[in-house]
Amino acid sequence: MEVGEPMLPYVIRRLVNSLPVLVMVSALTFAGQQLIPGDPLIAMLGEGAAAEIADLGPGALAAKRAELGLDQPVPVQYLRYVGRVVQGDFGKSFRTRQEVTTMVAQRLPVTLTLSTITFSVNVVIGIALGVIAALRQGWPDFFATTWAVLGVATPNFWAAILLILVFSVWLGWLPASGWVAPWENFTEGLRRLTLPVLALGLFGSATIMRQTRSALLEVMRQDYITTARSKGVTEFRVVVRHALKNSMLPVVTLLGISLSGLIAGSVLIERVFAIPGVGRMAIDAATARDYPVIQAIVLMSTIAIVLANLLTDLVYGYLDPRIRYD
Repeated sequence: MEVGEPMLPYVIRRLVNSLPVLVMVSALTFAGQQLIPGDPLIAMLGEGAAAEIADLGPGALAAKRAELGLDQPVPVQYLRYVGRVVQGDFGKSFRTRQEVTTMVAQRLPVTLTLSTITFSVNVVIGIALGVIAALRQGWPDFFATTWAVLGVATPNFWAAILLILVFSVWLGWLPASGWVAPWENFTEGLRRLTLPVLALGLFGSATIMRQTRSALLEVMRQDYITTARSKGVTEFRVVVRHALKNSMLPVVTLLGISLSGLIAGSVLIERVFAIPGVGRMAIDAATARDYPVIQAIVLMSTIAIVLANLLTDLVYGYLDPRIRYD
């Protein structure tokens, strides 16, 4: 199918082809849970409740295990789990006894807000610095390249610690932790988002800047750019209409990877800044061996990565009409 025709069949085909990936991830996550030492029933009930049930008689724990289906073979347990997930039921948290779907729904807006703002900042800063570095040799290029080197070399958690030390402890300009939803208090919400966004976006903006600079420099050397200039086209139109659009394909690839990386990066950042998002919930669940929560977060993260890759491919078609979706 040519680009410009309806892309719905392509999207449906890509989603169908992603199903084996989701099945594999869910199976590996479920199998990994079975390999963790300890009794899942005790983890589910808690040691105190399990001891109380055991005091009722030697068969009490076995009866409870049968009630929850834990006496079934692992493949049977997995198929029952998949059947529930297809219906949107991820089970209940071992730790809080809440529905996992409800817990994720409460935390997801926080993580989406952090990730969306970070991604937007990454794109704006990364592309802007990349364009400046490619077109303005000298100190602008030196500044942008230095930013890129520092960003790539600095881990997110280390950047978070340094930002807290400088802007919260030494200068006292910004809060070190906590969360206020921007839709509830816009000013305070942005103040509390500033440091997490900078820490999470440092690496992403640096890599986008480097790729934009490299791709734009290569395009600016092409013959059609020289031809456009010889025809009297202004430099602004040469850069925006001809060079920048044609240099965006490798950048879009990196944007897709960056969008997927925000999911993993938000785990540590939410923990450092005490942000009540899905990433922090994942760490708490792993610490408490809360298997249903871990399984749900891993599966939802995989779905998000699949959708990010699909969106990247669709943007390819917009930027380069020569790409065929067949």
